[in-house]
Amino acid sequence: MEATPLRRLVRSLALAATKARALGALLAGLACAGAQAGDMVLFPASVGYTASEVTLRAELHRPEGPGPFPAVVLMHGCGGWQPAVRFTMQGYAEQFVRSGFVVLDLDSFGPRRLGNGKVCESVPKQQDALQYRTHDAYDALRYLQSQGFVDAANVFLMGQSNGGSVAIKVAKGEDLQDARGTGAGFRGVVAYYPWCGPFEGRRQVHLAAPLLVFAGGRDDWVPARECQGVRSSGAELDVIVYPEAAHSFDLDIVPQRYLGNLVGKEPFAAEDSRRRMLGFFMRFAGERTARASAL
Repeated sequence: MEATPLRRLVRSLALAATKARALGALLAGLACAGAQAGDMVLFPASVGYTASEVTLRAELHRPEGPGPFPAVVLMHGCGGWQPAVRFTMQGYAEQFVRSGFVVLDLDSFGPRRLGNGKVCESVPKQQDALQYRTHDAYDALRYLQSQGFVDAANVFLMGQSNGGSVAIKVAKGEDLQDARGTGAGFRGVVAYYPWCGPFEGRRQVHLAAPLLVFAGGRDDWVPARECQGVRSSGAELDVIVYPEAAHSFDLDIVPQRYLGNLVGKEPFAAEDSRRRMLGFFMRFAGERTARASAL
């Protein structure tokens, strides 16, 4: 039987949609392939959570030369090492390496079999993650400080979303005893669109390390107002809100709803925050180097 014009149109649209999905997958794969991968490294987690013993994995990127170099630990959000996250973290790593930093891109969820957004779907799992991932941050710090090419007193931390909340806990000095024997804690910390619950609703906090927070004015997952108006009686605290940005504004994804929350890239916020973050790390790394040279 000859197909009617309507049937031919439906088939044509279906074929076009299939081709578009295939092209999108190909382009995504090419984008990820274009980012230069680092060396995969392994080290033990001090808190296993899902098992008595868990081995953390991370990608290590480093500049050429013997060092010692300042370093940055990157911590993903509740989705784990998803493709858009990996792509963005690779971009950060490449920029940091060009600027003379070692980079350790840490995977907290894959080794615990909690990847692919499992933690995002459960508030209790997110709360648990804040605890064991704070230990993960110090495990990463210890690993870096054991490497001869890393300046042990010049290690920084950057976290996205759930990782950003971990970053706030670290800046407050929580679980700092985990860093005993390393000689120093984190030199400075950056939190991207974090839940600011670790501030415990206080307007005045004491920070052990300088903290820079980036929040989105359109973030309806973790509203920026929870971070605004907080002052530090210790180390420096700065909160920057991008009015047009939602959650995950630095990830290369089209604005959309995820678990009912608005997420997606906002180009100005992504580029401006990247520039400010690098400047923040370089400023404090430079201060540490200048003080050491004066001794």
